Amino acid sequence: MKRQKRNMASRAYDRGYLAGVSGRSSDSCPHENEQQRVNWLSGWREGRADQWDGMTGVSGVHRLPSV
Repeated sequence: MKRQKRNMASRAYDRGYLAGVSGRSSDSCPHENEQQRVNWLSGWREGRADQWDGMTGVSGVHRLPSV
């Protein structure tokens, strides 16, 4: 658990992915740091693509970063 908290790049990507899958806007990025913002947005883009492909709910469980 501590190792996951230290890796801020991966954590930002995971949070962005979850925001994208849930349909939130890219303007809702909470990061001010440029590198974390880039990671969040790349996760958001992948999450949005998965949402558009219909991988939400049970069909998208295998794509969740925490699983």
